[in-house]
Amino acid sequence: MVLAVVLALTLGGAHHAAAHPGRTAGTAGSAQTTARTESGRAGSAGAGTPAKTLPAGEVASTKPVAEVRDPEEAKSFPVTSVHHSAAARPSRVAEEFVAPGAQSNAEVRAELGHMHALERTARSQATATAATVPGGDSVGGDGQIPIPAGIPEVVQRVIAGANAITDFPYVYGGGHASFVDDAYDCSGSVSYALAAGGLLSAPETSGSLESWGAPGPGQWITIYANAGHVYMYVNVGGRWMRFDTVGRSGPYASRWQPEIRSNAGFVARHWPGL
Repeated sequence: MVLAVVLALTLGGAHHAAAHPGRTAGTAGSAQTTARTESGRAGSAGAGTPAKTLPAGEVASTKPVAEVRDPEEAKSFPVTSVHHSAAARPSRVAEEFVAPGAQSNAEVRAELGHMHALERTARSQATATAATVPGGDSVGGDGQIPIPAGIPEVVQRVIAGANAITDFPYVYGGGHASFVDDAYDCSGSVSYALAAGGLLSAPETSGSLESWGAPGPGQWITIYANAGHVYMYVNVGGRWMRFDTVGRSGPYASRWQPEIRSNAGFVARHWPGL
């Protein structure tokens, strides 16, 4: 029920362009997509693949779209031999790792003064943990980022989902046959995080995510997608953090990165109210 309230409400009305990275991002061109022909990973997601059934209350998947090979794949430290345990289901990760006592959207709006104080604290925490490691822009430590208590619960769950797979290796098609996998490509990674927040019911390709949610940047979560690549920004207590397979410091380094990249050639999408 809390999730339904979160998705139904809008936070703060009109968005402020100056507060969001890449507000002037260009739109993706009409690149022709081709069916994915990944070898060695059975059941890759393509056009016509039935949506998987997740727990009641989660949001239905958008229309499947075939995906072209990621043009930025070489920058994502792709591996051929995976040495990583499989992930848990996104919904389970969200339940296990979301901050205790998470506020609903209504509670956040009713306690703006308290929220702002929490945001200031979270901002300082994010700054302290956003030091990158050599070789790229990945955050250090265990590769995860703190989950502030003063942000909408659905956003907390998305962060929890992203944290759960942040150090998994990149394999093309990873995370598409099932959310439960031992490696994830760009769209598999973003799909997993969104599913943890109940914003997606089945893994989607980058091309499919071009029509996810509503057009334009969000106040809390924005994905940038084109036919071959997708990444996500999350507002973590006033600081935007990027969740991306490109720009990491190594094959098992974090997908979380504090640096803003060019959004030219990508379509910005957000979930209504977020």
